[in-house]
Order: sequence, then structure tokens, then C-alpha cells
Amino acid sequence: MSSLSHIDENGLPGMVDVSPKKVTVRTAVAEGKVRFPEVVFEQLSGQNFLTKKGGVIQTAIIAGVMAAKKTSDIIPLCHPLALSTCKVEIEPAENYSLKVTCLVRCEGKTGVEMEALTGVSAAALCVYDMCKALSHDIQLTDIRLIQKTGGKSDIHAA
Repeated sequence: MSSLSHIDENGLPGMVDVSPKKVTVRTAVAEGKVRFPEVVFEQLSGQNFLTKKGGVIQTAIIAGVMAAKKTSDIIPLCHPLALSTCKVEIEPAENYSLKVTCLVRCEGKTGVEMEALTGVSAAALCVYDMCKALSHDIQLTDIRLIQKTGGKSDIHAA
């Protein structure tokens, strides 16, 4: 069974020492959904997701990129990374939802999974914030890593 890399032999937390690792191109893709009540989704779709607060999708994309860049500031044991790119996409999906996808890439010694997951989460939270005046029954769901490349083990979710 694997052990937790952030816990030492005394059970204390710490950053993983990545100094022996090689610099490689690291990529991660995460996704999640924002589900709306049908009437709210129809209303927002009908106005192209523009609200009194502004463009929901455009604002959420910026929030996702900003959050991915600041992941190490909010996830205590993450390494600060210089990201090469961060792309957030938001598009309508089934069941009155928006699908949020975040791709992150860097050249480094540690992966960017947390950055991709943080980008998706923040973008979804931004959508919720901008639309909550219409309903508090909006759900953030299915946030998950779908791809990771460039490290010891690559992941490609089905």
C-alpha cells in the first residue's frame, strides 16, 4: 500500500522534497460541473449568461486562471509553480449544467494536478456567486482530475 508523501515518519506534515526529481513538462486537466435548476439555466441561457454582475462565463474563466496561479497560497503543502499556461473552458452541458475544464502546464519537478483542480473549483464557485441571486439550488459537482502527464505516472481517466 502507498504511503502519504506529505507525512513524515513521525506523522508530521511537510512539503515533499522534489530536489532529486528531473524537470519535465507537467500537464494536468481537471473538470467539474455547475448544475442549475431548469428554470434558472433556461433564463441564463436566454441571456447568454450575462447578468447584472457581468458576463458569468468570462468572469469565471478569469477567476479560474487566477486561482490556479495562486494554488500554493491556499493549499498549504503545494509547491509554488511558474505556470506555462492555464486555460479554463466553460460550456453548456447536459442536465442544465455548465461543464468547467481547466488545463494547466508547467516545466517543473512536481505536477500541476492541484492547480488544475483549484482552477476548476474557483471557476465553478465564481459561477455560483454570480448566479446565486437567482437560486441557491445551484450545485457544484463531479470535480475530478481527468489527465496528468509528465511525472512518474501518467493518468488518463475514462
